[in-house]
Amino acid sequence: MHAPDARDGHRPSRRPSRRSNRPSRRALVAGATAIAAAAVAVPLAVRATRTGGDGRTPAAATPAPAAHRSATSAPAPAPPPTPTPSPRLRSDHRPNILLVLTDDQPKETDWALRQTVDWLGRDGVTFARAHANTPLCAPSRASIMSGRYAHHHGVLDTRHPTHLDQRTTVQRQLHEAGYRTGLFGKYLNYWRPADDPPHFDEWLLQEPVAYNNGHYNDNGTVRTVPGYNTTVIKDRALAFIERSRTDTRPWFAYVATRASHELNIPERKYAHTRVPVWNGRPSVFETGGAGKADKPPFLRAAKHSFAQGSALRTRQLRTLLSVDDAMRDFRDKLRELGQLENTLVLFTSDHGLCWGDHGWLRKSVPYRPSLEVPFLMSWPAGGLARGGTDDRLTGHVDIAPTFLAAAGVAPDTPHDGHSLLDARNDRDHLLAEWWWNRQDKTPIHTWASYVGKSEQYTEYYRGRLDADGRPQGSGEVLFREYYDLRADPHQLTNLLYGASPAQERRLGVPALARGLAGARGV
Repeated sequence: MHAPDARDGHRPSRRPSRRSNRPSRRALVAGATAIAAAAVAVPLAVRATRTGGDGRTPAAATPAPAAHRSATSAPAPAPPPTPTPSPRLRSDHRPNILLVLTDDQPKETDWALRQTVDWLGRDGVTFARAHANTPLCAPSRASIMSGRYAHHHGVLDTRHPTHLDQRTTVQRQLHEAGYRTGLFGKYLNYWRPADDPPHFDEWLLQEPVAYNNGHYNDNGTVRTVPGYNTTVIKDRALAFIERSRTDTRPWFAYVATRASHELNIPERKYAHTRVPVWNGRPSVFETGGAGKADKPPFLRAAKHSFAQGSALRTRQLRTLLSVDDAMRDFRDKLRELGQLENTLVLFTSDHGLCWGDHGWLRKSVPYRPSLEVPFLMSWPAGGLARGGTDDRLTGHVDIAPTFLAAAGVAPDTPHDGHSLLDARNDRDHLLAEWWWNRQDKTPIHTWASYVGKSEQYTEYYRGRLDADGRPQGSGEVLFREYYDLRADPHQLTNLLYGASPAQERRLGVPALARGLAGARGV
């Protein structure tokens, strides 16, 4: 699966492969379903949160000066080391939950993540059909936290994080159920650095996000923290996990890296690491002329080349090498604490990215490189430990329901997704959606897509977000696409281009259009 190792100084450990006797998907999740069903949420008193009475963070709230200090100096010297206590026995047997979320990471990046794949791929489940429901940073992260589609949670662009109702988040429900909660890294775009993230006990929140010497809200103090982003947030997350030696509550850690977002700056030791040559894929060479006549107008004008896509891939892979090192350290810490078996670990990205596919060099489009994401999950004590591939259609809206099911917490706000721990939970189509927003000066039509295992139907609409991030426009359908994903996995031939009404009926387009409208709630 991997190219020969060409990474200077990057040699992960190996364990013997156990892939030959992999169980089926339903066998893999059966144990997890049973454990989640038996879990009992523990009602505990909770501290006051930093939100308004309606559960939202007030857009104009300004923290009291005493609560937030501004500093640019390095952290104070650490106190003298003390003997490390032995881990306390836990009476609460609910799992810990570790979410590691990268930025702009597409699939086909396993080369840079060998230790991660070695751990979670062999000792967990790979979800092969995982998708971002909105291929844009903040809307995607809001879907992860809330289990809701963007048109329900309201964060439709990267400028309005306060549109998210904080009462709907998984961290709020886990915190109120007795979990110790921590946030390390990126939260929501345009979150005000002085504002504390609701429902977290500890945090090191970076905004705006940078690779080196970033600006952080460190548990209420806004300051510059020297160092490389992935290493800085990894070390703080490890310290949070280490405290479980004496704090016996189960914990939830949300770790969100800058990698592999542009502008890509690798850690110094990986700055010149050789990356395997990439030969592209058919969609990368569909860059113009008659070959794109069946694509929407904005994509016909896209001219990015294979060379540009290949260079972007190289830059991304180099930043992901440090993420792989962080995953190794998380695994080693969990093993040291005796928590590896009963920690649910999920590794994924907020969305994918095009490497020049159809002439496009970013996210935001309804094509597989933009929508599909790596998605690996392990929970040995819950039955997710023996390796295997799950082929269910999976979306970011499934993450919050899965975490709550593992913790035995009944959701108290609506979800559009479902728990992946229950093998009976499946779907035939998944909604993806995106809105033309104010950051894009060149028109990129608002669209919604109905993604199946073997087909994908997309509609483009007349409309754009207003200055407050709310939809405006007639919603008139301007263009449509249908792709046979079995015969045409690279989405080269739009079967609706020039199709007659009879051909559309044979493709099942009327039913797909109704299904898409239903998923969008229109």
